[in-house]
Order: sequence, then C-alpha cells, then structure tokens
Amino acid sequence: MTHRRLLFIFLGALTALRLIYIAVPELSPDEAYYTMWSERMDICYYSKGPGVAAAIWAGTHLFGMTAFGVRVFSPLLALGTSLLMFSFARRLYRESVAIWTVLTINAIPIFEAGAMVMTIDPLSIFFWMAALLTFWRALERPGEWSGWWPATGALIGIGFLCKYTNALEYLSIVALLLCTRKHRREFLRTGFWAMTLAFLLFTWPPIFWNSQHDWITIHHLTLRGHLEKAAAFHPMEFLKFLGLHFGVYSPLIFAGMLASIWWGWGKARSHFRPRFLLAFGLPIFALYIWLSFKQAGEPNWTAPGTLSLGLLAVALWHDLAREKPWARRFALTALAVGVLMSVLTLNADALRWAHIPLPYGSDPSARLRGWESTAELVGDFRKNFEAKSGAPVFLIANRYQTAAELAFYMHEKRPAAPGHPPVYIPESQDIQNEFSLWPRYDETPDLATVARNYLESAAAGGDPIARDAVKESLRSLNAGGENEEEIAKRKRALVRALKAADPKLPLDESDVEEQGPNLFAGRTALYITDRTEERAPSTIQGGFEKAEMIACIDLKRYGLPLRQIRIFACYNYHGMSL
Repeated sequence: MTHRRLLFIFLGALTALRLIYIAVPELSPDEAYYTMWSERMDICYYSKGPGVAAAIWAGTHLFGMTAFGVRVFSPLLALGTSLLMFSFARRLYRESVAIWTVLTINAIPIFEAGAMVMTIDPLSIFFWMAALLTFWRALERPGEWSGWWPATGALIGIGFLCKYTNALEYLSIVALLLCTRKHRREFLRTGFWAMTLAFLLFTWPPIFWNSQHDWITIHHLTLRGHLEKAAAFHPMEFLKFLGLHFGVYSPLIFAGMLASIWWGWGKARSHFRPRFLLAFGLPIFALYIWLSFKQAGEPNWTAPGTLSLGLLAVALWHDLAREKPWARRFALTALAVGVLMSVLTLNADALRWAHIPLPYGSDPSARLRGWESTAELVGDFRKNFEAKSGAPVFLIANRYQTAAELAFYMHEKRPAAPGHPPVYIPESQDIQNEFSLWPRYDETPDLATVARNYLESAAAGGDPIARDAVKESLRSLNAGGENEEEIAKRKRALVRALKAADPKLPLDESDVEEQGPNLFAGRTALYITDRTEERAPSTIQGGFEKAEMIACIDLKRYGLPLRQIRIFACYNYHGMSL
C-alpha cells in the first residue's frame, strides 16, 4: 500500500473521529455568539463578514440546532485544507514532503482545535490554502491566460467574507510579483486584473453594510489592533505574543518554523519556491509582531501565514532528517509533542482522569464546559423567582459571551418581545458588538418597528388572520399623506391589531402619539454574571431603581471549581439618564 493511500486513510479516519467528537463538548462562547448571528442572517456583521454565520446556518438547517449542527463543517474544512495542502506541497516539492506537511499541520494544537469548533478560523484557513494553490497554478504558465487567476481572486474574496485578514493574501501576491522579475509583467496582463476584480466584488457586502452603520467595523478593528494608541515599544508584550505562539503551535513545531524562516530567507533571492512561501507567511507575521510591541494580540491572527511557513519548515527538516540523525529525532519529537498537546488542549479531562488536578483557570478547554448546567441553573432560578414575585422578568448578562451561551442552552428562551434576543447585555450608548444592533431593552422603538419585529417573528406561524391585520394596519400607517389626526387614528388601529395578534405586548393606544413605548419600563430583570462582581455595574444600577445580589452559585467538575455565577435582582427599570 502506497504512502499516499495510507495518508488518505488516516485523514478519513481522523475526520470520522472528529465528526463523532464535535457533538461532545459544549459550544464555546464565540460559537454560541456566531450561532445567534446565523439566526439573524445579514450581508455583514459588527466585526466580521457573513461567512461563519452562513456556515452555521447551513449546518443547523441540515442537522438541527445542536453542537453537531453548529460544528459539522469544521472537520470537513480541516479535511479540505489537508487535501489542498497535500496537492500544493506535492507541486512545489515532492510527495514525501507533502505527506509530512499534512501530518505536521494536523499535529498543531491550534489547527486541531479549529477542526473541532466552528469559528472564523477554519473557514479563513481553508480559503487561504485554496487561493495559495490556485495562484501557484496560475503562475505555472506565465504569460498565458488562465481561469486560475479569477479563481484566486474569488477564493481570497470568500475568505475575506470569513475573516478580514484574508485580504493580506492579495497584498502578498502583489509583493511577490513585484519582487520577482520574471513575473512583473503579470501586472500588464488580464489575468492579474481579473483576479483583482474578482476579489473586489466580494468586498462589496462589508463596504455597503458599513456605509449604513457608520463604519463601525473599521472602528472595531482599530480598537482590536490597538491602532488608536500612540506608537509604543513594550518588549514584554512582544515576548508574551511570541510565547503564546510557542504554546498554541507547539513549541518544537514553532521553533522549526522560525528556523525555516532563517533558512528560507537566505534561499529566497535565488530560489522562487522559498520566496513564494515566505511571501505568504512573513507579511502577516510582520504586521502582528509590529502591533504586539503596543499590546500582544491573539495567536490565531497569524494562523493563515503558518500554512506556507509550515510547508517551508517541513521542506527544510525533511532534507536535514535524511542526512542528520539529530534532525530526524527533533522532527519526530516535535510531531509527538504536538499530538500530545493537541489531545490535552481539546480535552484536559484526560489529566483529571489520571488524578492530576489541573485547575480550570489553566485549562483552555474550560470555556467549552459547564454552560448547559449554567443555563439550567439560571432557568430554574428564574422560574422560582417569578413564582415568588408573581411577574415575568427579563435577563441581562454581563457580556455577550455569557448572553450567547445562555441563549443557546436555555430550554425556555422566552424573548421578551418579537425579534429580541432571549438575553440582553447591559445598555450602553456605545455600539459594543452585534447585541447593540439587535433590539435592546433600553429602546423606545416606533410602532412601525414593533410591528415589523412581530411580523418577522411570526412569519413561520401564528394566527394568519391576525398577522394579515397587522400587515394591513402597518401598510396603512406607512402610506402617510394625511393630517396628524388621521395618522394618530392609524397608529391606534395598528396598536389594536398588534394587541389582538399578541396580547402580551405592553402597548396602549394612549401612548402612541410620538413613538412606541419602552417595553420594559417598570419591569424587573435578573442580571447574570460569571465574574466576581460584588455590585452590579453602574449601567445596571443607573437603569433600575434597585439592584441587589440574591444568589452566588459555584459550578464544579471533578471536584474542582469551574465557574461562579452571581445573580442580581434589578427592580423597576426606568432607563439611564443621559
């Protein structure tokens, strides 16, 4: 049996194991948050394009609103990335290098984590790898028109809609062509411009969406990259950034990558292959290293660049291992350490089964644990509180991650009004995340918005006669052109239609002359936090008559503290004074 066939059998078996395992851990906070995006599909979102929401939407519509449905495409994307990497590496070097490159990539902890969870990174890496391959194919016939050029632009564009970092791949192409005399003429040919046009077509959704939302994504990315801060030099931040990379990419594998950069840099002047690979790795690393001197970023930000650097590292160590026994031992040890770290990163419970009491504060997989139990506790607490108080309450979480986890795992989601999320975050005048763009408890929406929210939520069900009455009343109100008395009459008619369709809506004909009412005025909320807050934050205290902590619940797993949940009762909402 050939080595290639053995590799494909290995990848098939690994993918099957991943598909089985993804249903076991609970969703990470980001996965739960992106799942809420998928329930409110849009052409763009506060911080990212629509790629991850579209993938989760497809998965949950095929397999249900479960952890498996949310994650089903992650193992498949990892398989696709591995196969693309195999094809790419074999074209640049030889089949043995391609096999070891695929094995190395699958031994990297952060890649293995990306194969199990559905965030933006599995999508970003897949489309980056696909564009690498198609661009190489385009360059294999210099001077000739090839469909690989527009294919490369489209793949970069789709990747851009998943993670904006993928736009750097286009800049890497420009830099590579400029640095290679043989290929500079591509700037004068239709292939390059077809690629550019194809890429630019995919930038339209974020540009259009942001033009309608005050360019908030640019503001977010500026803050995320700490670009608003003055130039600074903090070596410890850089060392922290570097240390994180040694951790998530496995120390020996990442050390091998660094060694390959030094080797590849010397070869790049006279050899095109190392120059090509460095062009798609160094720029992204250089950018985030520069930013890290202000403040350390996240190690997954550089993940696309490790694809080409990983291949470069394997090409170097593959040749060394054939001549030097120490290099062979180093390479095999690096793979073994990477595999072990990947297993422990995904499931540190293996250490606890071995009676090694690893604290959850030091366990990266802790963020995938205990959320279902947390949601069940909060749901039961809400029921008991409402039974004692005699009135329904609404829920506010301390941050979007907690709110998203509760929204996914609570059995009774009970959104307070049509179109609203089941759990809110504290009110703020700033746009903080996607929750700020969804209906909020501090809003005083106009009647038309209340009606549209109802119709959107009732589109798949409800009393069709009542729904049609709301539609007709809304159409009549939007017609306009009458005097103020007639408009007020139409508003009252819309209120009556909405109350008939949903009697729980707190609407009153006497309060609709200017706008709809605040749906939460005078109501009680439960504020849930997973941080050790002794008092509710100022936005909660300022918006309610009184806020007091009424419960502190410790969650444990294997006898170790996992998470502490504090619940505050917040009485008589009146809103923050501006």
